[in-house]
Amino acid sequence: MLDIYTHILPADFARELDRTSPKLGNISKRLRGVQPLHDMEARFRAMDAVSDYRQVISLPNPPLEEIASAAEGQLLARVANDAMAELCARHPDRFPAFVAAVSMLDMGGAEREAERAIRELGARGVQIFTNVAGQPLDRPEYRPIFALAAAHDLPLWLHPARTADMPDYAAEAKSRYEMWWCFGWPYETSVAMSRLVFSGVFDRYPGLKIVTHHCGGMIPYFDGRVGPGLEVLGSRTSDEDYSGVLPALKRPHIEYFREFYADTAMFGSSTGLHSGLRFFGARKLVFSTDAPLGPLLDTIRALDALELSVDERRDVMSGNAERLLRLHEPTVPPG
Repeated sequence: MLDIYTHILPADFARELDRTSPKLGNISKRLRGVQPLHDMEARFRAMDAVSDYRQVISLPNPPLEEIASAAEGQLLARVANDAMAELCARHPDRFPAFVAAVSMLDMGGAEREAERAIRELGARGVQIFTNVAGQPLDRPEYRPIFALAAAHDLPLWLHPARTADMPDYAAEAKSRYEMWWCFGWPYETSVAMSRLVFSGVFDRYPGLKIVTHHCGGMIPYFDGRVGPGLEVLGSRTSDEDYSGVLPALKRPHIEYFREFYADTAMFGSSTGLHSGLRFFGARKLVFSTDAPLGPLLDTIRALDALELSVDERRDVMSGNAERLLRLHEPTVPPG
């Protein structure tokens, strides 16, 4: 099994985080409270509950853009990537690959760090978040990260980012009952996916691969609203002209949504996974538990309930990820 989306808090990164962002408060406390995030012995004990189980590692939430200045973010990304590369080198049977961290407050710095992580450290892709300190990903200044991923033929991991500071009701100052996480994160993912589709990112960068967390957010479950419902894009809007958006795309818009990869990190949900499998197909579904923040055994049990064929199960549990990350071949720099 190859778990394509798991999180880790390397010791060197944690120390630098404390130095540069001492006011993280509850977020920092929560991260340190999850022992397998930073304690490798505890992590390995949890991993040993399943045989032949490996993890692709990446930093956890929050995004560097939210907790550090542009310069501090570049330093934190560099420290994190060095630390994750070292863990992969020290434990190749546990961690066959890592996902590069970047701070997109400085796009030039983000490009340079992503290139360094891929070329020099062996990163198999880059993690980005659904917004950059509140800015949407479809802004032109962020295009270089998509161009870089497409040029290297390596994926981007799209992680949701939303906090309680984004209220559920206009009359309130904050989101309550952790709805910002439970429903806000899938919404964030869905909106980011939609903005990328309608901005033409897949036409601009053919072959681009993006792994969406939590099985593509809301997209599989609202495919009717996303597909036929948005075929009349603009008919509900009077103060903006969307008439040129769909004609500018080379294919029907719903086809682009199926270009995304969807992971299985659904906290053990079986009903949601059925929708994800039906929408994306077994070749675009990749095994993930969100470990150690999500359950390993419950996720496997939920996948058992899908009644996949032998070939489909092999694809979902490891084959798709191995092909996506090109684990059986060295990464070749473009050009």
